[in-house]
Amino acid sequence: MARHRDIRNLDYEDEYDGYDDVYGHSVDDDYYISPSNRQFIYNRETSRDSRFEHADDIQEVDEVDELTDIQKAKLNSCMHEIKNTLGTVTISKANLVGLILKYQFNIELVVNAILEDPQFETNDETIKNRGASLTRPSVVDPVPTFVGKVVTSTTTNVVKGFNLPSRDAKLPPKVLELTNKDLTHRVNSTPNAQSPSSGRGQSPASDRVTPECSEGEEKVGRPDLKVDAEAVYKKERGLGKEHLYMVVIGHVDAGKSTLMGRLLCELGQVNKKTMHKYEQESKKVGKQSFMYAWVLDEAGEERNRGITMDVGRHSFETKNKEITILDAPGHKDFIPNMISGAAQADVGLLVVDATKGEFETGFDLGGQTREHALLVKSLGVNQLTVVINKLDTVSWSKDRFDEIVQKLKSFLRQAGFKENNVNFVPCSGLTGQNLIQPPTENEILEWYDGPCLIEAIDKFTSPARPVIKPFRFSVNDIFKGTGSGFCVEGRIETGLINIGDKVMICPSKDQSAVKTIMIDDASKRIAFAGDQATLTLSGLEIQNVSIGNILCDVHYPIPVSNKFEARILVFSVAIPITKGYSVILHHQSLAEQAVITKLISQLNKSSGEVEKKHPRYLRKNSNAIVEITVSKPIALELFSECKELGRVMLRVAGTTIAAGLITRIISAN
Repeated sequence: MARHRDIRNLDYEDEYDGYDDVYGHSVDDDYYISPSNRQFIYNRETSRDSRFEHADDIQEVDEVDELTDIQKAKLNSCMHEIKNTLGTVTISKANLVGLILKYQFNIELVVNAILEDPQFETNDETIKNRGASLTRPSVVDPVPTFVGKVVTSTTTNVVKGFNLPSRDAKLPPKVLELTNKDLTHRVNSTPNAQSPSSGRGQSPASDRVTPECSEGEEKVGRPDLKVDAEAVYKKERGLGKEHLYMVVIGHVDAGKSTLMGRLLCELGQVNKKTMHKYEQESKKVGKQSFMYAWVLDEAGEERNRGITMDVGRHSFETKNKEITILDAPGHKDFIPNMISGAAQADVGLLVVDATKGEFETGFDLGGQTREHALLVKSLGVNQLTVVINKLDTVSWSKDRFDEIVQKLKSFLRQAGFKENNVNFVPCSGLTGQNLIQPPTENEILEWYDGPCLIEAIDKFTSPARPVIKPFRFSVNDIFKGTGSGFCVEGRIETGLINIGDKVMICPSKDQSAVKTIMIDDASKRIAFAGDQATLTLSGLEIQNVSIGNILCDVHYPIPVSNKFEARILVFSVAIPITKGYSVILHHQSLAEQAVITKLISQLNKSSGEVEKKHPRYLRKNSNAIVEITVSKPIALELFSECKELGRVMLRVAGTTIAAGLITRIISAN
């Protein structure tokens, strides 16, 4: 065939004519090119070889064992101090970390090693001279076990680095050495000494002697912080009124928002112009009785549906207290919001509807009255005032009042409330009877001579504020502020916070600095445990923080884990709890998917003794210790360490089935 003849007659020498050609070689390379043209011609060989001729060998980095949280905090603090002391230094981060670990976080030894090594060059000669002059004094006598550092009470700037005051020149050499070594133990000092930049550097410090703590004693606590925290708290809050956060709970349509709105109007917290506006707007939509509820229900959807959906907030004052109202939703679809509000409260106000049939609906027939009372008790609310609302609809009947009181007393006693911590007040939110003044209706005056609602609220006692514990802040809301940075709103569970302090966001463990502190729309310099504060954070992106995160002290980070043991009390379950039972875990404002992976033991409800190990299932009203695994790590505390962050709620299909106390954190990260 023709194609076969073509192959047979093929001249291979013609086909291999370019076999010896050098590919990648331009014809212009064999001829002279003018200098003006050569500068625009790409030189392949020069650019190709330039990357490899002078490249240094890549140094291998030794593997470093995983550090603990305290060691990581020490490492960050040491690196920060060394950079502030030496300025711009040509040393890699890996080499710097290696030196810090080699000298066991001793800043003085690390600085001397960097300055004495010729491979590390500093651009600031003054800093180099200053650092080079720091030589370790010789110690002849043994070092004493306790030497305090004296902080003067005068107003001075915060001293960074090794530019020590001249008073150190008068100290003996071994005391001077220990003063320099004190920078190694910066993690044991108060947060005030570690703020990078704020007005706190100008604030006077109190005269005190702070003992140095060894590495093994760091977790025990800081005596100077305890003394300072208590003293500052008494100074800031000792003379003012006690501040309480009161959550208002109850079945849907019990009149919670109307009651609180009328109370605020009676106290003068809402001006007449605003109330006239609400009255006219409610008339237009045919809901005139909702005019007082609109004081707290500000969202358009809440007003259209006639129910509270989010936690409303407002403040007022009594004779001895400053009260912040947390108006929680009563509808079962918004129980997670109610849990978030109750977790922020110190005391509770339970509102029940005295109308015949309505109380029974909310209390006996699967209403929210029982569930709300159990939830607030499980979340640490021990004081409760029960408001028998809408009693005017039954002509202020004493029999109806006594009937409701008898049922609620029995139930609240079983829920764990003490009788002396529960009060009952009859009133009418719509008419304003027995709110801030004694009642004027003859029907109620015949049999009731107790306190009015505002007097009952004023009798609440303030719980102890754990200001001496490490800082913990639960995030309830996140929003972008007007300036730089962003804002997080929530409750300070323990400790205190100053402007300029560094905080750690858990579970991500990112760090940030506090720029401003706002409490009730007022700027503050310091905030304490129990405060609902808004913090402005800098040095962090807003997407790195989520609702339910915990802000903590960088030197005392909160444990982060996805598995823990808890002692739970089972409320009411349609299906017995077994191994592998899926639940929604509520922890403060956080809601995460979780699984009960182990049933460790079943306990006696009264004595707490183990009745049965590894039960196959848990029924209604049972008490047990279980192991819970969360879908992702969360920040939590043992109940024995922090009651506020040691409580969890378990819900399934919109129903709360159990409440628990964290007894053991199994796999802390």
